Amino acid sequence: MCQRRILCVMIVMSWIANTHTVSYPSSLGKTESGYKGAYGKSNIYNPNRSDDDGDKCTSCNDDDLGVTRWTMPLLKSGEKRYYLGIFFKANWFKAQQYCRFHGMHLASISSQQENDKLEQYVKDSGYGREHFWTSGTDLAEEGNFFWMANGRPLTFVNWNAGEPNNFRYENGEEENCLELWNRDDKGLKWNDSPCSFETFFICEVRTD
Repeated sequence: MCQRRILCVMIVMSWIANTHTVSYPSSLGKTESGYKGAYGKSNIYNPNRSDDDGDKCTSCNDDDLGVTRWTMPLLKSGEKRYYLGIFFKANWFKAQQYCRFHGMHLASISSQQENDKLEQYVKDSGYGREHFWTSGTDLAEEGNFFWMANGRPLTFVNWNAGEPNNFRYENGEEENCLELWNRDDKGLKWNDSPCSFETFFICEVRTD
């Protein structure tokens, strides 16, 4: 049953990516040939590009494919880099589609250190009170969350008090996707939420 539900999730995501045009704001410069970033260049991340400015890489370029590629502003954290999707809000599936289109995945978090660094980055960006999708979900099997980014179960958790509670709404929808949310000013902790909820999101790319 679990394997069938995972297959269903992947089929739904593939169907959305192949049959739906996601409406992003004009500030992203969407064109018929693809998406452009806020600064006009293609948002394709190059994981082999190194930089010397510490935690952030804001102007990396590479011409090894015959085109100039500009990376989104990223936070380096160990073997991963994160991108904050703050130009528009999307449901969990569309957020996943956007990350994949740009060669990334919705984020996964594997340690307190990683969580704290990401939380600080969100706060420093001025979005500390917002909601952010991660790749966490229990769509495959209720109560058993895993990271869609890598298929692994959660080994580190940072849930808000009383979460996850899989609250059922009047329309019958339950809470099957994992978001970061600073509830009651207690820090950017985890909460399960309806996957149809439209909010900001965090993408990641591994550099190892």
